[in-house]
Amino acid sequence: MGFFDWYERHITESMLVTAIILYLQIPHFIWAGDAFLQLGIITRINPVLDFLLYGVDLIELIPITAITLAIISKLRHKLK
Repeated sequence: MGFFDWYERHITESMLVTAIILYLQIPHFIWAGDAFLQLGIITRINPVLDFLLYGVDLIELIPITAITLAIISKLRHKLK
């Protein structure tokens, strides 16, 4: 499996990208809490900011994929 061999050689970079994306979730988490509690401290101040903080949720697909590939990679080594 050529892809997984390549992925294992580049797993550190993948984890770095995953960490950055997860750190971007911190402002989104605070924004979502403000929206959920309807406090209006951060939400509904600027529609562009709301769009960006809401859109951060969509980049979670990248860490989900990276974690799935890491699990498959580990399982692959156990089965050999």
